[in-house]
Amino acid sequence: MAQYRHNLPQLSSDLFITDGGLETTLVFHHDIDIPEFAAFDLLKNSTGYQTLHNYFRTYATLAQTYQVGIILESATWRANPDWGTKLGYDAESLTNLNRQAIALLHQIRQEYETPRSPIVISGCLGPRGDGYTPAQAMTTHEAADYHRPQIEVFREAGADLVTAMTINYVQEAIGIVRATQATEMPVVISFTLETDGHLPTGQSLKEAILQVDAATDQAPAYYMINCAHPTHFAATLSGGEPWLDRIRGIRANASSKSHAELNESETLDEGNPVELGKQLHDLQLILKHLNVLGGCCGTDDRHIEAICKACLPILWTHLSQGYAKTRTAL
Repeated sequence: MAQYRHNLPQLSSDLFITDGGLETTLVFHHDIDIPEFAAFDLLKNSTGYQTLHNYFRTYATLAQTYQVGIILESATWRANPDWGTKLGYDAESLTNLNRQAIALLHQIRQEYETPRSPIVISGCLGPRGDGYTPAQAMTTHEAADYHRPQIEVFREAGADLVTAMTINYVQEAIGIVRATQATEMPVVISFTLETDGHLPTGQSLKEAILQVDAATDQAPAYYMINCAHPTHFAATLSGGEPWLDRIRGIRANASSKSHAELNESETLDEGNPVELGKQLHDLQLILKHLNVLGGCCGTDDRHIEAICKACLPILWTHLSQGYAKTRTAL
C-alpha cells in the first residue's frame, strides 16, 4: 500500500537522492540488451527481475549509508501502449508489468527503509513518443486519456506518487497532471531541456512551468529537470523569481553533450562525478527548495555518491568508506 501519498517527505528540507541512469547503466556497464531502451521488458522473467532488484538495492544501500531519503522510480518509463506495442505487449501484459514494477520497489522498501532513510515509491511515466523530440504532439485532453490507464495502475499498486520524466512539451504535461487529478495521485513534472536551457519546442522552462501551473491550479507537487547537464540550464535559473521556487529536483546527465550527440555516440560519456556533485551543490545555492538530486543518462552510483558528498551539510566520510567495502555489484 502507499505509505507517503498524502504526506510526501521530500516536501521537507531534507536531502533526497534518486538512482542514476538505469538504462545506460545496464546497457553500457553490464552489457544487458534493452530493446527500445524499455527497461520494463526485463520484468518478463526472473533473471531480469533480479537484475532490477540488484540495481535498486545499490541505491537503497547508498541512501542508508549517507542517511538520506531516496525516491525510487519504477522501471516503467516506456511501459505505455505505443512503446509496448513495438515490443509485442498487449494492454493486459502492460498492466501486469507496470504493477510488477511497483511491487519490486515495495520489496526494496521493506528490505532497506530506515527512519533516517525513507524510501518513496514513484510510478515513472514517460512521454508517449521520444523523450527528445516532441513529434505528433497531443492535445491536453488526448494526453490525459492516453496516460490515465498507467496512472491508475500505479495508484492501485500502491505508488506514493507519479513522476512524469523527459516531458518535452506542455500539452502532454498538462494532460498528465489532469489525469493524476482525476485519480487523486500526487504528480511531479520533469522537463527535458536542450543545451540552451529551453524545452525541445523552444519554450523556456519558466514559460512551461507557469503555463502548466496556470492550467492546473498549481497541481504538481513540484517540478524537476532531467536528461540535461547543469551547464545547459544553470544560467537560466538565476534571478530569484517566484517560479524558481517550484523546482525541487534535478536528475542530471553525466555528459555535457547535446541529445543529438548522445544519440549518435556508441560509447558512454561518464563525465566527472565529483564535478557533477559540485555543480548540483552550486545549484542548491540558487534554488532554495532544491533537495531531490540524482542522475540521468550516463550516471551511476558513483555520481550519486559524489552528489551526497557535495550536497550534504555533513560529510559522512567514515560511512562512505564502509559503503565502498560493502557495495554489491549487479
